[in-house]
Amino acid sequence: MVRAIMIQGTGSNVGKSVLVAGLARAYTRRGLRVAPFKPQNMSNNAAVTENGGEIGRAQALQARAAKRPTHTDMNPILLKPETDTGAQIIIQGQRAGTMKAGDYRKDKSRLLGAALESFGRLCSDADLVLIEGAGSPAETNLRKGDIANMGFARAAGVPVVLVGDIHRGGVIAQIVGTQAVLDKDDLTMIQGFAVNRFKGDVSLFDEGRDDIAVRTGWSCMGVVPWFQDAWKLPAEDMMDIRSHSGGSCKVVVPQLERMANFDDLDPLSAEPGVSVEIIPAGRPLPGDADLVLLPGSKSTIGDLNFFRAQGWDIDLYAHVRRGGHVLGLCGGYQMLGKTIADPDGVDGQPGTVKGLGLLNVTTIMAGKKQVTLRTARTIPNAEPVTGYEIHMGRTEGPDCERAWLEIENRPEGAANQTGRVRGSYLHGIFSSDAFRASYLEQLGAVSDLSYEDGVEDTLDALADHLERHMDLDRLLATARPPSRS
Repeated sequence: MVRAIMIQGTGSNVGKSVLVAGLARAYTRRGLRVAPFKPQNMSNNAAVTENGGEIGRAQALQARAAKRPTHTDMNPILLKPETDTGAQIIIQGQRAGTMKAGDYRKDKSRLLGAALESFGRLCSDADLVLIEGAGSPAETNLRKGDIANMGFARAAGVPVVLVGDIHRGGVIAQIVGTQAVLDKDDLTMIQGFAVNRFKGDVSLFDEGRDDIAVRTGWSCMGVVPWFQDAWKLPAEDMMDIRSHSGGSCKVVVPQLERMANFDDLDPLSAEPGVSVEIIPAGRPLPGDADLVLLPGSKSTIGDLNFFRAQGWDIDLYAHVRRGGHVLGLCGGYQMLGKTIADPDGVDGQPGTVKGLGLLNVTTIMAGKKQVTLRTARTIPNAEPVTGYEIHMGRTEGPDCERAWLEIENRPEGAANQTGRVRGSYLHGIFSSDAFRASYLEQLGAVSDLSYEDGVEDTLDALADHLERHMDLDRLLATARPPSRS
């Protein structure tokens, strides 16, 4: 019979996603059929599933850790912020419209049915479902109608383990304080706690661990030291994006406000010969960049305005005059063109805006949203490339005649006359080793890295790490059959 357990956190970004990925790999290696699940997620870094929908990238990584195909049921409610007050809503993988934050808070309880439906399907084909919460159950202002934490745990009847992040400081207050603000019915769901991201000698926290246990009455499932190689795993949260120092080849990435699908950066960060520098607002683009990479965006026109407001357009033109390379992916590709037309306001206010003009193409924000896994080949060398499309809009123009990819016998992408400025709608291309090596060679870097093997090795190392520092037998014994599956 299927069992389930939910990992909730004392706050956002306490390491829940990585812990669930490591647990998924550890229990899969023990012979269990494991499925990851997150009832509600908020992220613009979505993954395309094998059944043709969108889920948070963390759930895609967790599915990989569990050695099972990705499916939209793993993350039935996905919120993709478009503005400070509104987000696109994805229900069971498909776009369901845009909603203001206030309206969503009023209506989110109606989405519980979709979450429970997806959860039930996962339970029908698993021995263990690992559920990840979102944010913190201590956000009492969000408790009414909650479907992300205790609201789901109680509706599905699944036990909870609460995780605190000691690296932030105050972990005793994080965990004990969470207990203090939860109501008695929510408290009955919590069966234990864990402390994550400890640096140094773990035994130095023995007294703190025991103090939490005495004050809460909860069992400790482990004190987990900092996992040094976590950066090698694909990141979902924009908070996890960071510069990575490597070799002399410098890739510069302007940090857009609504940056999306930035997993394109992960294989480049893993390259020993490459340094990836994320440029925050208020700083100029460095003049010594070999490549400026314009990433995807959830709000292309808004991020184009943001790009110009930083003066990055001036920096980019200077980079091109110096003979530097530019690559725009998805939203970044659209920005590189002459104009972006949005007649129906799908990206914001209706109208047409001037692009950066580095590619002789134009974009119209219209048509059905593309959400598809793709296999492609480079032009002219026919190197195999895998990736995915996840975008609105259509881009056309003379520079598309210099397409540098081919998907199912159709040309994809555009390049200027020098070939140093390129754009494409295909995300994930740098995960393909042959293509990445060929592209980096043009920048003067040498690559012999097997990126996907590195991710697998890191997942195994993470599972080993959790086997050493968590009581996985006790955690598994705490899991129980859900009351709603």
